[in-house]
Amino acid sequence: MNSLKFQSVFDIIGPVMIGPSSSHTAGAVRIGKIVSSIFDDEPTEVEFQLFNSFAKTYRGHGTDLALVAGILGMDTDDPDIPNSLEIAHKRGIKIVWTIQKDSNAPHPNTAKITIKNEQKAISVTGISIGGGNIQVTELNGFSVSLSMNTPTIIIVHQDVPGMIAHVTEALSRYNINIAQMNVTREKAGEKAIMIIEVDNRSCEEAIEEIRKIPHLHNVNFFK
Repeated sequence: MNSLKFQSVFDIIGPVMIGPSSSHTAGAVRIGKIVSSIFDDEPTEVEFQLFNSFAKTYRGHGTDLALVAGILGMDTDDPDIPNSLEIAHKRGIKIVWTIQKDSNAPHPNTAKITIKNEQKAISVTGISIGGGNIQVTELNGFSVSLSMNTPTIIIVHQDVPGMIAHVTEALSRYNINIAQMNVTREKAGEKAIMIIEVDNRSCEEAIEEIRKIPHLHNVNFFK
């Protein structure tokens, strides 16, 4: 059996939140909010594929409300979480549920979210591991491993020579230390994703410089 490591008691009891369960509510809000931040636009449709435990209890435990609340940008303690479906409807966002009760997803609290509008679409798979903590395991078909517990820069870019050097040089100019870096691509010359964990929570100037680099599709920074 794999053991889960927690850094403090708050990893187990979870954050201040609305709802009955940190895994099914607080974690679900955080998954939705990460997806919303990466998408960085107003969606017209969001599809939620729920697996295993999420699929079996999503209405009774408020997971549906929590996921939609996150998409709307709410925090885990937002009093409007119970009204999230109604708010999404008023904003013209179509919500679609695909329930996979008998799937073989590797973790019981798994959600795959596809969010789109007329201009773009992305898909993200996230799991809620307890205490409001989450992991992102897939982004646009790329296998990733993000705990989102440290400052993280996510860059979607074209696979062109010199891209990694341009990004790391920009970070170096602002004295930002890289703790961990992972680059994955679809295939040579096509889309790639760069995930950089850093030690600094104040990276705004460096991020603005990175956004000016040619051949970037999307840059997000999570503190």
